[in-house]
Amino acid sequence: MARGIGIGDQVAITARVRRRITITEDRVSVSIPGYDFPHSIIDHTKVNRGQQIDLKGEVTRIDEDTVTIDLGPLVTVDRDKVRLIEKYRPPKRRKALVDAPD
Repeated sequence: MARGIGIGDQVAITARVRRRITITEDRVSVSIPGYDFPHSIIDHTKVNRGQQIDLKGEVTRIDEDTVTIDLGPLVTVDRDKVRLIEKYRPPKRRKALVDAPD
């Protein structure tokens, strides 16, 4: 599913909302498939328990079968759990690196 991803690409993971942690800060606990640690995010929308949300982040490392994504903290998940949103394109150079002779 995520074969064409590279470092710097924008990817998304579909996470399921577990519960609301605090009402005042709008923080919710989410369950990320393939990630065995608790993860919480700030969410200003009114999501309900069991609802799915997309978490977007940038790829920082790729191994044979895992991908590390920057979602605030670094999250390592299986390659088949992520989907590509946007490929990384390096900025175009507008000016030559060497000064032109006068």
